[in-house]
Amino acid sequence: MAVRRVLVIAGSDPSGGAGISRDVATLASISVEAAPVITAITAQTHERFAGFEAVRPEMVRAQIDAALVSGGIGAVKIGMLATAEIVLQVSQALEHRESLPVILDPVLASSSGGILLDEEGQQVLRESLLPRVFLLTPNLGETALLTGMHAAPTAAGAKAQAERLHALGCRRVLVKDGHGSGEQSSDVLYVEGEQSVAFSAPRRSGSARGTGCTLSSVIAGQLARGVALEDAIRAARAQVLARLRAVAP
Repeated sequence: MAVRRVLVIAGSDPSGGAGISRDVATLASISVEAAPVITAITAQTHERFAGFEAVRPEMVRAQIDAALVSGGIGAVKIGMLATAEIVLQVSQALEHRESLPVILDPVLASSSGGILLDEEGQQVLRESLLPRVFLLTPNLGETALLTGMHAAPTAAGAKAQAERLHALGCRRVLVKDGHGSGEQSSDVLYVEGEQSVAFSAPRRSGSARGTGCTLSSVIAGQLARGVALEDAIRAARAQVLARLRAVAP
């Protein structure tokens, strides 16, 4: 069987805590190769965001085209996109790749305080990229930003926001509850026209940067192998839990 690789489109993070370095390391840990495409160069640590410079949109497109021509791509994982122009180039590059599952982790702001995609970029993302996405993996805050609503405090509110994202063309949405409250942390998969599925576990104290990168990368890697979506999500959540345990004091 040909080696299946994941096309990873994301920004760099010199701290190694998040971004494309976290994606590549995560995929390597499950024995999946990455084809990395860099969208932006950031300067940040675990505590502070100093800024970023976006790669020229044409160069982002050239990187994607080169990765696709190289072959073996079984899935696409998208993180930081930086500008509206890059969002558009990524969308156009994937226009005729309907067979590839695209996992979009909508990186809109860094946990260390930086804005990573402005309002114009978010609007282009809604209009041009969401309809091409196999699975969107926003946290509660990102879900609110993408829908223009307040962060949902209840499951019913999260479901209403997922339905709004469905209306924008995104058929599958995994709303992450890592930044929520309560004894149980429940990520919920909403699939248009189907019953939602909850993935729950006791909430852990503390946090680690890059958990969203880890989750979406494992899902993409498992899908590239032909694993069913719900099983891919379970494997990804287990990987995130292992990472949280590893960094726990």
